[in-house]
Amino acid sequence: MRSLFPVLWHPLLLEGLFAAGVAYAMATSKNRFPALRRQRWEFGAAIVLTAAACGWPLGDLAAHVSLTATVVQRLVLMLAVASLLVASIPTDLAAALTRPRAVDRVVVALGHPGVAIGVVTVVGTATLVPAVVSWGSASRLAEAVLVAVTLAVGVVLWLPVLGTAPATRRLSYVAKGAYVLVASLVVTSLSLVWIFAAHPLYPSLVHQRAVLGISPLVDQQLAGFVAKLGAYLPMWAVGFVLLARSGSGDERDDPELRWVDVQREFERAERRPPGVDSQAS
Repeated sequence: MRSLFPVLWHPLLLEGLFAAGVAYAMATSKNRFPALRRQRWEFGAAIVLTAAACGWPLGDLAAHVSLTATVVQRLVLMLAVASLLVASIPTDLAAALTRPRAVDRVVVALGHPGVAIGVVTVVGTATLVPAVVSWGSASRLAEAVLVAVTLAVGVVLWLPVLGTAPATRRLSYVAKGAYVLVASLVVTSLSLVWIFAAHPLYPSLVHQRAVLGISPLVDQQLAGFVAKLGAYLPMWAVGFVLLARSGSGDERDDPELRWVDVQREFERAERRPPGVDSQAS
């Protein structure tokens, strides 16, 4: 078993995460875009969870051995890491990052719940088809690309709920709760296929019996159940909390207008050709 699954330290992964931490610390310094202490902790937690999800043993199991490990890795990246990253971005930094016209348009579009669910469904499903999983296991670069795409899909998933970009669609708590509940159904769209398939579908994932003590088919079926429960339990909890907030008097459903929202609207107005009427975001 040891020769089939040796301990790997992934120095490039650790170096990349260290570089990301340094970049965040520099960007959120007091002289640039200060972050709250809570946001710094959220970013730190995202770094630690990324290391756990992509390093040994989970990352190596996900890339070469187990579909269940692949599902766990994706759930950690999409539900935990992505949400922490979005929440860790200070409002002023989000405004600076989304100031370019093309980026602003993309973020506004992805902030629409219907668009976000469509992107998560299509791209998320595409990254889990057998051919793409086999491609991702062929090299470290391909594996890194799939991880990056998975993380990006997770960011899109949480934009309608946690997005801090200025002058974008801002949902009420009822709408946020309903969105999260619906989104939980599409996060793992292939789970039923894995549960009911009569034979293994992923030839690139091997040695399940030697490393984990289960057959490839059992691993695949287990992945389907883990995908369902791993998405439903946390996302339903978040959805019901948001719905409960809608009925409390402690917080407003519609947040107050921020100065960065006004600034962004002025920037958009300046970019419009003369004679074009302004439209609500």
